[in-house]
Amino acid sequence: MKQIKYIVYREGKYFVSQCLNIDVSSFGETIDEAIANLKEAVELYFEDAPQEGQYQQIGEMLIGEDVVNA
Repeated sequence: MKQIKYIVYREGKYFVSQCLNIDVSSFGETIDEAIANLKEAVELYFEDAPQEGQYQQIGEMLIGEDVVNA
C-alpha cells in the first residue's frame, strides 16, 4: 500500500484529480467520481510500473493560491 496525495480542481463541467506522488491524473463529473477514478488509475499505474515506479513520497503539504503580474 502506498499513501497518495492529490488535488482536485474544476475544469469546465468536470472535476480533475491529479496525484502529486506520480504523474497520473483523472477526472469525473463529481468530486467523488474524480477521486475514485484517480485511485483506479494509480492502481493500474502500479500494476504496470516497476516496483517503485516514479513514486515520490510527500510529507507535509501546503496548497496555496496567489496572484502574480503577468
